[in-house]
This record gives sequence, C-alpha cells and structure tokens, in this order.
Amino acid sequence: MAIDRVLNSESTSQQEESFNASLRPTNLDECLGQKNVKEKLSIAIAAAKKRNEPLDHILFYGPPGLGKTTLAHVIAKEMGAKIKTTSGPALVKQGDVMGLLSNINTGDILFIDEVHRLSTPVEEFIYPAMEDFRVDFTVDSGLHAKTINFPLKRFTLIGATTRAGLLSAPLRGRFGMLYHLEFYSSGELAQILKRSAGLLNLSCQDGTLGTIASRSRGTPRIANRLLKRVRDYAQVKGKGRLTEDVVTNALKMEQIDELGLDELDRSFLRALANVYNGGPAGIEAIAATLGEEKDTLEDVVEPYLLQIGFIRRTNRGREITEKAYNHLGIEPKKRSKQNDTGLF
Repeated sequence: MAIDRVLNSESTSQQEESFNASLRPTNLDECLGQKNVKEKLSIAIAAAKKRNEPLDHILFYGPPGLGKTTLAHVIAKEMGAKIKTTSGPALVKQGDVMGLLSNINTGDILFIDEVHRLSTPVEEFIYPAMEDFRVDFTVDSGLHAKTINFPLKRFTLIGATTRAGLLSAPLRGRFGMLYHLEFYSSGELAQILKRSAGLLNLSCQDGTLGTIASRSRGTPRIANRLLKRVRDYAQVKGKGRLTEDVVTNALKMEQIDELGLDELDRSFLRALANVYNGGPAGIEAIAATLGEEKDTLEDVVEPYLLQIGFIRRTNRGREITEKAYNHLGIEPKKRSKQNDTGLF
C-alpha cells in the first residue's frame, strides 16, 4: 500500500499541506469543539467590529494539533482582515520582523507560530510594536548607527505555543487575550471526521468514524491524518468504503491501539517500566534511551499520556502508573531503594 501511494504522489508535501488546508473550517460556526474559547472569541470579534477597531493581541497555547493555526485563520476571516504567518525560529533578527510589520495595514493579523522560540532581541523589539504600535529600528552600526522611530498601523498579533511556560512574563503580559486549548472529546472528533469525510466524498459505515475518533488522542490533526490513512487503505484493500473491518485493519497497520497510542508512546512507557523500573526517570535519560529528541517527547508524547493518567511528573522525574502497566500487560517491577535514574 505504501509503495502504491508513493508512486502515485509526485508532490507529497505540497499536496498534503493544501489537503490539510482544504479540511480547515473557514468561520467560527464551522469550528467544532473548544466551546468556551469560541464563545469568548465571538464576543470579542463582535465587539471589535462594533467599535471598528482591531482585536486585542491573542495567545493560543496547548498541545500541538488542537487548532491554534486554524483559529488564527478563522479570526482573520471573521474580521475581514489579511493574515501574515511566520514562526518564532524564522525571525532571527530585528530586520526580519521589520519587513513584516512595515507591510501590515490597519486591522491586519500577524500570526507567529512557536512564539516561545523568539530570540531575546526580536522579542524585545516586538514589545513597543504590541503596546504602542511603533518600533525603534537601528540603521547602520558603530559610529554611523542611528535609531529611527517607525510608526505602525494598528494590527493584531496572534501567537501560538505548545510551551506557554517558556514565554517570558513581559511577552505574555502584552497579550490581551489568552486561551488554553483543551483536548477534544471523542464525540467532538467524530463530528469533525464527519465533516472531513463529507468534504472527501467518503462513504462510511455507521460507527466507523467513532472508532477513528476514539483512537485520535483527542486531537483533530491526528483524527484527520488517520482518516486519510484509512481512506488509502480502503481504496487499495477494500472497495473505497469505510467499514469496521477496513478501519480496524488500517489502524492495526498504523500500529494505533484502542487508546490511540502509537509505537513511540508504547516505547516511552516500556522504557520507563523496564529500563527504569517504573521511574522516576529524567526526560533526558528517557530521550537518550529511545534515541529521540527531548522536545519531541515533551511536546508530542507526554501531554496525552499525562491526560489519560499513564504517567505522572514528580520533582525527581517521570513515573509510570498502574493503569499503564495494565494497558501494556506487564507486571510492575519492584523498585530498589536507591533509584539511580538521572534527573530531568
């Protein structure tokens, strides 16, 4: 199946990106889930329109794949504004930000993904832009250096981060609205998948979308990704229709279990259980054991395992819980009195 897809896909990354964009909602009414956030946003948008003013700066934070980028584009659509998108790592120097801010018109939106990864000089350069809508830009250097004050048009900065704790207090304090995105329920994900399946013209047996939703880790991005993989399987191994057998076999091939855990999640838990006797173990030690980046484990793996109660964080490191042992089908090991696992 994988070979067949590769042979028939000539621009995988570009097609995937446009494909994901096509499944995104375009207004707040089409957004499913995050009821509390949507209600607050709808009031803020309606009030800003009545006053004929741009929105206050907004910060979205929460695990990846919950719709932070989507909400930024929806806000732009609702406000009738243009949106410019970038990311924290892409803004290396003040000139990078200046190039964006100088082309922004009144009411436009600047969306910065991974805003916690802004460098200190860039972050400090943005402060007056957010507060006073002006920047002090230094031209030349040395004896010929001079600072020019550039007035900016009133705009809205929308930041998104998976690591809100890494934001400096001055930057966080300049956002007028802060919204935490929660994991979605299986029912909400099933509604999202129903909408996506309709856009993809997919025929689905009753209950199949609910099965995919229950294994999507509470995350719409994962739900849509699994839907696409199941669609591929149905087209190659089935008759193009999603049935229980097709969905079950496709998810088994993807190594997604009934709780939505993949092989990396299970490897994380097995490392804690077998190598570190259940913990506590530092995240650096676990990352070294698995050969994975620490940030990947903290941003992608841990949030859901914490959410379902399979691991817990302590001041000494990570520990596996009895629920995780039961799910893995392994017996807890007796912990030694001196657990030399390394700190986090």
